Amino acid sequence: MKINQIFLTLLAISALALTSTAHAAESAATVNGKPIKQSWVDFIMKDAQARGQKSEGLKNAVINELVGSELAYQEAVKQGVDKNADVAIASEIGQRKLVVNAFLADFMKKNPVTDADTKAAYEEYKKELGDKEYSARHILVKTEAEAKDITAQIKKGGDFAKIAKEKSLDPGSKEKGGDLGWFSAAGMVKPFSDAVTSLKKGELTEEPVQTQFGWHVIKLVDSRATQVPSFDKVKSGLERTLQQRKLEKMMLGLKEKAKIEVPGLTDKK
Repeated sequence: MKINQIFLTLLAISALALTSTAHAAESAATVNGKPIKQSWVDFIMKDAQARGQKSEGLKNAVINELVGSELAYQEAVKQGVDKNADVAIASEIGQRKLVVNAFLADFMKKNPVTDADTKAAYEEYKKELGDKEYSARHILVKTEAEAKDITAQIKKGGDFAKIAKEKSLDPGSKEKGGDLGWFSAAGMVKPFSDAVTSLKKGELTEEPVQTQFGWHVIKLVDSRATQVPSFDKVKSGLERTLQQRKLEKMMLGLKEKAKIEVPGLTDKK
């Protein structure tokens, strides 16, 4: 049976079950006399198609899904699940989230990120990367004394990668022998980047470098001219960042104008 025939059959069944002809016209189906609203079907189909789902067989699938959902809903109501306090709270929160998400989507529609915004952000991004990038290894430990001991071991011929695997506290590079890959100086905390930029290829830091993470023993593997990603490669990421900034700025404005009181906290804002 074709989709249109299924749809017409469902409407026919609805017409028989409902006393109001107008009501039947608004329903895609009924379940124990309760209507499956056509507006629900239309909404779900529109959303699915916007996400790239094919139309073939979609309406039938949507109606079947809604019928199954209605069956479960009716049984849940019979058993009083809808009266459960947690369900009521979750429903309230869910409703608020829907409204908030619709508000944020409308805000972004009215305040879009322009191509000019994205291109300006790309130029700023390139400046932050700088004209040089570095490849280095490091070993992170808790104390300066341990870092000095490791430095001495390496200078005596110790294997940097092996020691890093055994002793480094950095989970991101430890299993790679302390290898951090390629990075820009701006991408690291200042004491670390200052140390890296002062080294020559193959050199080891003479003294351990302290950051908020601990003490580092650093070896510069190599350096090169910055390999800047093309605009097309980073465009979507920049757009998301700019959208987030717009939302954060709007929310900050709302917060600054609001009177917020939290019992137990001295700061009312």
